[in-house]
Amino acid sequence: MSKLVVSTGERNADGRVLSVTPESAGWQYIGFAVYHLLPGQNLDIEASEQETCIVLLSGKATVVAGGKSFPELGGRNDVFDGPPTAVYVPHKTAFSIAPDTDLEVALCTAPGGGEYEPRLIAPGEHPIEIRGVGTNTRHVQDILPESAPAHSLLVVEVITPAGHWSSYPPHKHDVDALPEESLLEETYYHRLRPKQGFAFQRVYTDDRSLDETVSVHDGDCVMVPRGYHPVGAPHGYDLYYLNVMAGPKRTWAFRDDPDHTWISRRAV
Repeated sequence: MSKLVVSTGERNADGRVLSVTPESAGWQYIGFAVYHLLPGQNLDIEASEQETCIVLLSGKATVVAGGKSFPELGGRNDVFDGPPTAVYVPHKTAFSIAPDTDLEVALCTAPGGGEYEPRLIAPGEHPIEIRGVGTNTRHVQDILPESAPAHSLLVVEVITPAGHWSSYPPHKHDVDALPEESLLEETYYHRLRPKQGFAFQRVYTDDRSLDETVSVHDGDCVMVPRGYHPVGAPHGYDLYYLNVMAGPKRTWAFRDDPDHTWISRRAV
């Protein structure tokens, strides 16, 4: 299997089924983990230098962070069932997650800083953007965009209908050269509908020192340390992914692959 792919595995004692850390990924900023928690199995996370965006993938839970309680959050049957519920937790803040039902939850982390408060990111707080046309149409749901308060994290959900392309035309953000391009690491956490499906993701650089095309299955996470990273969903299988981005500056500025700039973004 490609070193860029981390697959969902068996639940550990804490309920964790997937984990990416800066150490395991060989990069500086992003951590990403998915937990499958059962009622009565609380998850307690100690305060650290990381800020966290808690994204409820499915199920309901109560989150307590920094003395604030956010009860009975979520309720999606799966990631395709409406907009997400999330909670932002700043650095140096402990938090706990108490599931009210079977719960799938993602913890998106990056270095924290500044003065922020824990807050609820309610479903529909940020409007859904329908991006592209034809077989490049996808549905983008910002969770933690640049316009929302945070130190490092950018978090977004995307649903790509069956037979469509996403993160396309191919683009990259691996050079700290603002305003033209920002340096951002990125993870793609994939889910499929139906679950037995698969999708494809290519990660490649201009000089092809990195050039991998991987098949992804339900619950796979693809790490994008650098390079272009388009995604394709085969006929018959809708694709969801949860993106986490972070870098030295909290700005998403990308550059298209010059071979494909003829595919105007105004039309796709």
